[in-house]
Amino acid sequence: MGGNIARRLMDAGHECTVFDTSDKAREALQQDGAESADSLQALVEGLPAPRSIWLMLPAGDITETTISQLSDMLEPGDTLIEGGNAFFKDDVRRARELRQKDLHYVDVGVSGGVWGRERGYCLMIGGEKEIVEGLDPIFATLAPGAGDIDKTPGREAERFDPRAEVGYLHCGPVGSGHFVKMVHNGIEYGMMQAYAEGFDILKNRNLETLPEDERYDLDLADIAELWRRGSVISSWLLDLTSIALSEDHDLEQYTGKVNDSGEGRWTIEAAIEEAVPASVLTSALFTRFRSRSDNTYGEKLLSAMRQQFGGHVETPMSPTK
Repeated sequence: MGGNIARRLMDAGHECTVFDTSDKAREALQQDGAESADSLQALVEGLPAPRSIWLMLPAGDITETTISQLSDMLEPGDTLIEGGNAFFKDDVRRARELRQKDLHYVDVGVSGGVWGRERGYCLMIGGEKEIVEGLDPIFATLAPGAGDIDKTPGREAERFDPRAEVGYLHCGPVGSGHFVKMVHNGIEYGMMQAYAEGFDILKNRNLETLPEDERYDLDLADIAELWRRGSVISSWLLDLTSIALSEDHDLEQYTGKVNDSGEGRWTIEAAIEEAVPASVLTSALFTRFRSRSDNTYGEKLLSAMRQQFGGHVETPMSPTK
């Protein structure tokens, strides 16, 4: 996703200097017009001050280590933008630590997956107002724009932020961007689970244990395509479901072992902290845990949707993951 973020910026005329530990990834971006740095130090030295450096790394130790290294290289007034799926409480702590060195920190929840370069990215942003506004040209370029979505009635009032209508929003202080993205992904779990269970019911309507005159051999790819057209449950996830079923009706390339990348768990933790009932989201998360030992067609569809929107490939998981 980081590579395509850089490409979308360059497509619009922005100049990007990039670093990746993979020589192949750096070379590919260089061929697309980026300046390539062969180390973090070279990246910092290759940017004019005040610098803005956008990180796209998996949540956890690699992000912590990279931010720590950069904080010793950067100068007062520079900004770190964390665009991975970080835990919002980590953002708050990091911003506090960086503030002691007069460095700014912006957290950006990014939704768009492997399709973002063409479709744009929905951006949920947390940070200091002045710093976020200074980065607006970047966010405006990455966002999808208003497109052909009808304007919501009643949004003419000045109290509404017009940026939301084009796909990005300054949600509030540091951590709020990743908090909103975290809940977004928790909801995503629930929506995906609903589709998976529904299609599982459709698929199993041809069981021999059912009365013969109540059995239906349904074409799930056609039903997914049908529901995309005017149905109240149409969505981009349904679009991706239709693609997956058209490519592989029986989903034979998937095991049905569905990973989770952290945000669903964090969403449930937040619900517990706030004493908010979240039975659907909790059930969807627990179903992913169960899927790693016993798989259904619905879970294969969950795995297919994850690959379609995010390029997530099934990987062996330990019982605690």
